Amino acid sequence: MPRTLQTDRWLLLYTLALCLIGAVMVFSASAVTARETYGSAYTFILRQALWLALGLAGMFWLMNVDYHRLRQPSVIFTGLSVVLVLLLGVLFLDKSHATHRWIRIGAFSLQPSELAKLMVIFYLAWFLEMRRRVTGHDRVARAQAKVNHFQLTLLPALGPVLLFVGLVVLEPDFGTAAAILLIALGVLFVAGLYSRYLLYTALAALPVLYLLVVRVPYRLDRIIGFLNPGADPQGRGFQLLQSLIAVGSGGFTGVGLMESKQKLFYLPEAHTDFIYAVLCEELGFLGGLGVLVLFGVYAWRGLRAAWGAPDDFGRLAALGITLMVTSQALINLCVVLGIMPTKGIPLPFVSYGGSSLLVMLLATGVLLNISQYAELELNRSSP
Repeated sequence: MPRTLQTDRWLLLYTLALCLIGAVMVFSASAVTARETYGSAYTFILRQALWLALGLAGMFWLMNVDYHRLRQPSVIFTGLSVVLVLLLGVLFLDKSHATHRWIRIGAFSLQPSELAKLMVIFYLAWFLEMRRRVTGHDRVARAQAKVNHFQLTLLPALGPVLLFVGLVVLEPDFGTAAAILLIALGVLFVAGLYSRYLLYTALAALPVLYLLVVRVPYRLDRIIGFLNPGADPQGRGFQLLQSLIAVGSGGFTGVGLMESKQKLFYLPEAHTDFIYAVLCEELGFLGGLGVLVLFGVYAWRGLRAAWGAPDDFGRLAALGITLMVTSQALINLCVVLGIMPTKGIPLPFVSYGGSSLLVMLLATGVLLNISQYAELELNRSSP
């Protein structure tokens, strides 16, 4: 009797747990700010709830749609075209927070750069699967050689990626641009990219980093503030110091839900990029560790899905999605804890922000669908 497809319950339940924690913490971190700004403590949580409902609906739908449909050229190139138009269009819209990152429709906004992450994953998974198709003997070596062919593989693979990265840098959003490039390189490496190309990329990036970081005053200020926040506690080092105060104030068990002091206009971006600091203050070391465990399980189940996927498209897409979610979580946690310079990267599923939440849930829906086929393959190979 043939085995039926089964949903990865661990991945699903832990994703839902992160979403639930996120909804609770968004309300806790934003209620006072929302009341002072909009006259209602529920403004941000209601918006987040609507995006959460939309994202969950999309996740459950994609979870039940065969992921092989996503590798159709019509789907890939339509998605790339839509994202390209949105990334170009947003540059001509009015600025918000001194950047061109959002397309606003009434009270809601869409960030095209978040969609770009997902389309880069699907495009590379589709393209690299085609390039890796070989028959006959010595298939692994021949497939790797095809992946490392500059004109036929690397150039067309990285062309759309670098175009998206360049447009995101113009917004400007250096952090998201770097994240897109990191995801692309991760997918290429797993597909068989030679390590020396990663070294060449790092060397080529040095002058670009100099121009985009050292020569841009506000980014250089973040680096200086990170290296010595105490030198300017009311300026460059303010946000990092307030974050560390919040994390340290939580102790082992926290000060209690809704009881954070730092969110009361001390910690900037308390309900968005620095929500983990508020979580650690209110829920303590145990709460912060719990979130780390949830992301750790997400990474484990995502890598398991990639390992067992029956084809290259599924394997590379699963790996790209897992890398997108976990690397963004790691960067956010490092920023909040003072391990990396301050950068506006939200914590997946937890931070306030509709575009990020929607894309993460849609991506997880695809990952859940891949995991069904992966589990079937793993069960077949087990004794």
